[in-house]
Amino acid sequence: MTDPNNPSAPQPPAYQPPAYPTSSSDTSYGNPNAPVPGKTLGIVAFILSFFAQLVALVLGIVALVQSKKAGHKNGFALAAIIISAVLMVIGIIVAIVLFTIFGNVANDVYQACVVEGADTVTVWGQTQSCADMR
Repeated sequence: MTDPNNPSAPQPPAYQPPAYPTSSSDTSYGNPNAPVPGKTLGIVAFILSFFAQLVALVLGIVALVQSKKAGHKNGFALAAIIISAVLMVIGIIVAIVLFTIFGNVANDVYQACVVEGADTVTVWGQTQSCADMR
């Protein structure tokens, strides 16, 4: 014990709090319960990837970049990027096929009704009057 009447007596050292990282890039001593940057945005992007692929792709990339900067992994953002990219490619392929099919049908109707001057045209087994299509 120290003597309060004798100030030159040795005193115990003052309490020093433990050192915590000062930058966001050093997370080795960070709070394990702290939210992961971009996690919520990654979940939103994942949900949107099934409905609005372009928006989900952009949000997924933003969420993934935020998480990478903080040194975390973001599976939802990565899944959103992959799913939205795949669905966009499938959508483009389906659109090309549909435009090709309906473009050919429109060309056949045009050839029969306008160029050849026929009164009727048969499309997919259905006979239609050329006058009804104008």
